[in-house]
Amino acid sequence: MASLQEQLLKAGLADKSSAKKARAEKRKKQKLQNKNKQVEVDEARIAAKQAAEEKKSRDRALNEAQQRAREERSIKAQVRQLIEMNKQVRKGDTVLNFTHDNLVKRLYVSAEMHRQVTKGRLVVVVLDDAYELVPAPVADKIAQRDGESIVYRADLDTRDNEGKQQEEDDWYADYEIPDDLTW
Repeated sequence: MASLQEQLLKAGLADKSSAKKARAEKRKKQKLQNKNKQVEVDEARIAAKQAAEEKKSRDRALNEAQQRAREERSIKAQVRQLIEMNKQVRKGDTVLNFTHDNLVKRLYVSAEMHRQVTKGRLVVVVLDDAYELVPAPVADKIAQRDGESIVYRADLDTRDNEGKQQEEDDWYADYEIPDDLTW
């Protein structure tokens, strides 16, 4: 069976030049359709690449958050281990008062432990809402990892007080003392 165009040519209803024009137009339309399909395919590819890159960035951000959480858990575990291994056994009836979160807290310790805390050799730390005493070098390691675990440190307290006393003494340094002043 011949195409409609061939049938029209045989019947004499159309000539060869109009048939060529019709074929050329048909080819042009087909080429334009193919170009449009390629553009659509390219757009689909671009959208797929963008979606893949967005997914990669979300995954990267999620991985970073998970890594930070792992590091935080690791640090907390290290602090816990340092406190558990180095906590001092508290026995005694001497009261040790210290402040934590603007509240005065107290521990019952021996007289020797109280003396060591006031000299800065022992430091009060918090572990799971319980207060423990650890040696100062261990407290330094804990402070490097998590400074919030350190509750009371006497050696830092005395340094602050000495600085305040020096400031007060310096305030009077501006005034001259008369030579004829007798006490």
